[in-house]
Amino acid sequence: MGGTMSLKFDLIKTDGHARRGRVHTAHGCFETPAFMAVGTAATVKALTMEQVSATGTQVILGNTYHLMMRPGGDLVEKMGGLHKFGGWRGPILTDSGGFQVMSLSNLVKMKEEGVEFTSHIDGGIKHFLRPEDSVHIQHQLDSNITMVLDECLHLPTTRERAAKNVDMVTRWARRSKDAFVDRPGYGIFGIVQGADFPDLREKSAQALTEIGFDGYAIGGLAVGEPQEVMFKMIATVAPMLPADKPRYLMGVGTPLDILGAVERGVDMFDCVMPTRAGRTAMAFTRHGTMNMRNAKYREDDAPLDDKCDCPACKLSRAYIHHLIKCNEILGATLLTQHNLWFYQDLMRGIRESIEQGRFAEFKSEFIKKYTGE
Repeated sequence: MGGTMSLKFDLIKTDGHARRGRVHTAHGCFETPAFMAVGTAATVKALTMEQVSATGTQVILGNTYHLMMRPGGDLVEKMGGLHKFGGWRGPILTDSGGFQVMSLSNLVKMKEEGVEFTSHIDGGIKHFLRPEDSVHIQHQLDSNITMVLDECLHLPTTRERAAKNVDMVTRWARRSKDAFVDRPGYGIFGIVQGADFPDLREKSAQALTEIGFDGYAIGGLAVGEPQEVMFKMIATVAPMLPADKPRYLMGVGTPLDILGAVERGVDMFDCVMPTRAGRTAMAFTRHGTMNMRNAKYREDDAPLDDKCDCPACKLSRAYIHHLIKCNEILGATLLTQHNLWFYQDLMRGIRESIEQGRFAEFKSEFIKKYTGE
């Protein structure tokens, strides 16, 4: 346990602080900067795994808490792990349950030993999750990238609360690392916390680096703070992390958030935004977002985005609008796949621009078209 780690990361090219890399796992490689599709309960909502793959998505994310609750780690392990159970053959990262400490805070009790959850499903059964338990469940899930159990704080918060949080999640990170079973092509990431206090972020990053992980996540952001605060925290933390390990900004975000974070040295992203937006009639395009419920699309024969090759963009805006107005499931499926396709096109463009040494130009051109400014 806790031996030599074996998740491999190649740093291929840098352009300023922007990085182009590749992560090698037991279930294949993925190129960075990467956007991970969120598949909380072993499914990317509204899509088959083949449809997810067609978008260019290379790695997906599952959630330990939700899979622990249903169907349970024992069952997923019995069924051959998440890859076999859910039909995704590529790399999988699993969130440890730390975000649910915040999002389900009314159902949670924090203790030094771990977290007590009251089931969000029936509101009665209590579950206790220690860092070691979270790591074990992620092992049962056959996750290629295990995340340490941490506590994600609401912002704003007090300095005293943030300082206690950093100390506790550092102890939990060490326990998680000790519990991790090392094997080729699998790894474990630490999570930097510290709210919006730069010195606490530095303390957290330094402590995690001393423990030693396969990669490092920047957590506790995109939880309501202004974008400039998020960027400031990324700029504070990224230079302190090992250059030869991937950096993951958790729960981010909008296309503009991603561009700003890549500019500051981040390699990996996940967010429910493109898939949730697809289920709520919003389309991401190179010229901004579109609410497909709007009556102005009723007779619009143009595609959502004339530079996109996804199945939805072979149809008209009028047809997509019709599906949405009729509450047809196909509307959610087409918009979800389109939005993931758009995000993956963005990531491909980012990777190519870093390789060519023109990331700043790419970023400027994208923002100009996207915002119309």
